[in-house]
Formats: sequence, structure tokens, C-alpha cells
Amino acid sequence: MSAPEQADAVEILFQHQYAFVISKIMFTASDLGVFDLLMESKAPLTSVTIAERLGTSPFGMERLLEACVGLKFLQMERKDNQALYGNTDIANLYLAKSSLKSQYHSMKFTSEFVYPGMQYLADSVREGKSQTDRVYGISGKDWIDSLNRSKSGLQKTFMDAMHANWHLFGREMMAAFDLSHFPLVCDVGGCTGACAKEYISFYPNSTVTILDLPEVVEQANNHYVSPQDHQITFYKGDFFKDPIPEADLYILARVLHDWADEKCVQLLTRLHKACKPGGGVLVVEMVLSEDRKGPVRCQLHSVLMLLLTEGQERTSSEYNVLLSAAGFKEIQQKKMSFYDAILARK
Repeated sequence: MSAPEQADAVEILFQHQYAFVISKIMFTASDLGVFDLLMESKAPLTSVTIAERLGTSPFGMERLLEACVGLKFLQMERKDNQALYGNTDIANLYLAKSSLKSQYHSMKFTSEFVYPGMQYLADSVREGKSQTDRVYGISGKDWIDSLNRSKSGLQKTFMDAMHANWHLFGREMMAAFDLSHFPLVCDVGGCTGACAKEYISFYPNSTVTILDLPEVVEQANNHYVSPQDHQITFYKGDFFKDPIPEADLYILARVLHDWADEKCVQLLTRLHKACKPGGGVLVVEMVLSEDRKGPVRCQLHSVLMLLLTEGQERTSSEYNVLLSAAGFKEIQQKKMSFYDAILARK
């Protein structure tokens, strides 16, 4: 390895080694309100002014701001021998809590709940199973149900994170296929109703029933769905045990990756039986390439599934096997910017 190649390798190694520091810097600046303050100020501010308004030490704030400049979250200009800080477009769009596309809640979930669990990743690899019982005191096998039944802040934080994600990719997912001939929709595990709202926005003559656990429905009604969302209804139930509402189309958005193959086939078979003739199921997931060499975001999420659930990320052919085993046919897939959309018909 030449000297320049070695220098590049060391830089890559350094960035990966300290990636957790980057995520903590990003979340800390967002949580403290740095990006919201700068967005509202409409003019660059000094570190002393920012520290005063946010109630932090000037020394600590200056270190944080400089790191955010290096990470391209903030921009800095010098005037009268003073450093002035302002947001980049990334910060305004995704890091300010008040932005419509803010990923603050997703960062919060990652920082407060995923990060502590990563300390047990080696145990997950050795044992081949989730470690959520050690991290959170809840069953790994039924982690999603346990999480949704939890009375702690974990449930609300998880729902906020899922809700934030749809602001980025929801409309793109609804445009993947022509779904206009599916007016009656059931969003299985639909959580906050964010996907349902996107569907109705795209197909205004449709109605969506959200099937989720009673505890989730209660949170959704209290925090996410308004009386104006009259085309959205909720159906309380466990989608593995309770009756499935009749629909033309069932949506499974980021649901199947939580479960082992047998549970996926069990759920898909129940949906196939409930599905109207000519109806279908829309699966939204990250999809691995057939050679399993990428995308890296999918590989990283698959590791998280090992740590937190009984599931995994899968390839297209693996999803085809699951859907075919449940009786679905005419399976189509569209690759989008982040997630993939898979449409299968009865």
C-alpha cells in the first residue's frame, strides 16, 4: 500500500471508528435547539450569543458549533474577527425540530434507544438473537408488541421516529405504482397514520383503515390524527391473531423486516385470505441486492434487526418466496431512492 493509499485508508478507518461521535454531535445540536435558533434568527450568530440564548457554556457551545461546521451541518463566516454561524440547507430541512421534514425524532430514537443496545451487538452475533431483554427488559422475540404495550417513553419515541420517516419518503412510495384502483385500503401496523395520510393525499377518493394494537391506536388518536382526517379509521387488534379488515389493498410498510420468515408467511397468508379478489399487498422495505453486497444502509439495518427483533432485511427473491408461499402472484418491484416498493396481487 502506497503512502497516499494508506492515508486514505486511515481516514476512512477514523471516520468509521468515530461515526457514533458524529451521530451524537448531530443529535445534541438538534436537541439543544441550535438549528432551530439559527433558522429563526435568519442571520448568523456568534457562539456566545447562541450559548446565551440556549443556556449553555460558551466554551462547550463553541466546540459543538465548530464540529458541526466540519460535518457540513453549519456554515461559518468571520466578521470583525468574530466567527458567525448559520445553518446549511441540510440543517434547515432535516435537523431543525420545527422543519416539516425534521428527522429529530428519528435521531432521538437512535440516540436514546438504539445506541445503548449496540453495546450488546457482540452478544447478538454470538447467540444469533435479539438482546432487547438485556437492554430494555422486554422480550426480543415479541419486541415490537412489547414496545407498543410499554408505558414508558419508548413507545412514543418509536412512533415519533416512524412518523418522521414518512415525511421523507411517503409520497415517493405512493407514486411507485398506480394504486388508484384500490380505493379501500388497510394499513397493517400503520402506527401514526402518516402512510395513510400520504395515500389519501395521492388518491383522494380512497379510505384507509389502520390496523394496530389498542395502545398504538390510543397514542395515534391523541397525538397524530385530527378530526379533519375523516377518511382514516382505526381498527384495534393484533394482526397475527385478530380479524383482518376487508380491503382492496393491504400496506405493509417496514413491518416484515421485524419478523422471522415463518411469521411473515403467517401474516401474509392471513392478508391473502382477507383480500378481495383482484386485490393485493404493497410491501415497503429496504431491499438487499441479490449478491447481498449492498446497499450498505440495508446491511446496517439488518444488523439492527438482529439486535432488536427476530427479523432481517431481505433480497427481492426472498420477498418473492414469502409472498408466493402466502398465495400472492404477479409480483412487481420498484426501486426507489431509499426504500423499495413491492406490489403483489391475489
